[in-house]
Amino acid sequence: MSEESKPNNFIKTIIDKDLAENKSKPVATRFPPEPNGYLHIGHAKSICLNFGLATEYSGTCNLRFDDSNPAKEDNEYVESIKEDLKWLGFEPEERVYFASDYFEEMYQHALKLIEAGKAYVCSLSAEEMREYRGTLTEPGKDSPYRERSIEENLDFFKRMKAGEFEKGEHLLRAKIDMASGNINLRDPALYRIKTACHHHTGNDWSIYPMYDFCHCVSDSIEGITYSLCTLEFEDHRPLYDWILNELDIHHPRQIEFARLNLNYMVLSKRKLLELVEDKHVAGWDDPRLPTIAGLRRRGYTAKAIRNFCESIGVAKANSTVDIGMLEFSLREDLNQVAQRRMVVSDPIKLIVENYPEGEIEELDADNNPNDPDAGKRKIKFSRELWIEREDFLEDAPKKYFRLTPGKEVRLVHAYYVTCTGFEKDADGNVTEVRCTYDPSTKGGWSEDKRKVKGTIHWVSTEDAKPITVNEYDRLFAVENPSEGVEDYKENINPDSLKVIEGCLAESSLLECKGGTPYQFLRQGYFCLDAKDSSSGNLVFNKTIGLRDSWAKAKSK
Repeated sequence: MSEESKPNNFIKTIIDKDLAENKSKPVATRFPPEPNGYLHIGHAKSICLNFGLATEYSGTCNLRFDDSNPAKEDNEYVESIKEDLKWLGFEPEERVYFASDYFEEMYQHALKLIEAGKAYVCSLSAEEMREYRGTLTEPGKDSPYRERSIEENLDFFKRMKAGEFEKGEHLLRAKIDMASGNINLRDPALYRIKTACHHHTGNDWSIYPMYDFCHCVSDSIEGITYSLCTLEFEDHRPLYDWILNELDIHHPRQIEFARLNLNYMVLSKRKLLELVEDKHVAGWDDPRLPTIAGLRRRGYTAKAIRNFCESIGVAKANSTVDIGMLEFSLREDLNQVAQRRMVVSDPIKLIVENYPEGEIEELDADNNPNDPDAGKRKIKFSRELWIEREDFLEDAPKKYFRLTPGKEVRLVHAYYVTCTGFEKDADGNVTEVRCTYDPSTKGGWSEDKRKVKGTIHWVSTEDAKPITVNEYDRLFAVENPSEGVEDYKENINPDSLKVIEGCLAESSLLECKGGTPYQFLRQGYFCLDAKDSSSGNLVFNKTIGLRDSWAKAKSK
């Protein structure tokens, strides 16, 4: 993509201006996921943005696990996040950090706020806290514990750390302004009591910093210059600034950008967790999910996702991106890199009557016509072949260009054949089709340059190997799954997965490796599902069709 055609990125404009005015140190960004679930396509936008800016400006980008809530975090998520970043092509190398590594330093900063009279221990219950907080139109009320002495607050906070109190008995709160128009500044909580075992620090701590405190202090400790957040954190920025100003420590600049919203998807970790736990899908890496693990298993390429994230740009206003843009990026990449193979999913036998019985011929076939370095492979041709049942009609309409009595078609990579007849069973179902071939059309081209409108794929009965195919459709049947219903799960597409057994593939497909993309001629793009496959049963996931069938259906 040329510089002229690249979409707008307002953050780059800000950085360029800062650098031109010598207002910024070398660019330092971070990607700070919470290890409480698997990453999804929305996170990919943030990953590409943060790591991309660091690369473009010869700066640094940290992977920092924002692990301040042990009740929801797990090392499984930590490892999955590392794997996702590596697969996307971003290697943080030694710049991998955990917010929990800074717990002691954060604790000391909290003591500093208490000693400065800027924080206090509050003993209101959760219900009382809501009552005292006020509303968007009414100011809050000061907590009766707001004027505890510095000494008393220090004593309580140290005892909280020592584990003397139960969850919910006390909170450490910032002392700001209960009448503020920004509810986030109404004496927000900085620390709470939790007794859960932490995946990284074990049982060392009984108190844990709230996200707003943990995030800004971690940014400061790591020397981040640009803290890039999605728009929901815009109202939190005054608190981010207040904490760092009061502590008088390094102060990164927080900039908010629009998060990624895609139609036909839910991009909420809470909802994705529900889908997994309620078994609407088969785990976090289910190919119907927008998780990076699910997209990878379905056959998406890292390059396609990176190109998509670049193509949508970085804006300040929220909007919904049509999923067709993601699928366009995917098709563009797969068309260039996918190996071609022939697979018949609903087989019916085709007998070439004038081809010698018992003879097997090897023909050349391009692995990828768009890649001159992809080379060729050998495919077997014989008297008996398998073709798709839908590629033959006894009584065909005028614009049907496949096999029908008396009509000639091209067998891709092989010969021109003309249908001579067919046979049916007692129920009237066609059981086999008969044809003759023209030996002068080897390779699928006629020396007399006669035109044939129809081209179909096939597999020799001498070479066909059975495989299973998972055909995926969108998990949700409507553009906005949460709109107009009490529960977004009501809009789950009941036909989002179709398992097709008994598909017949050319034998070279059995040599495939997981992660390698293939185009099954005339059907779409597929990849091996290494997780569900066995030596006796190879399973292929349909990544995407050759064209956007949804857009066509919506236009009718």
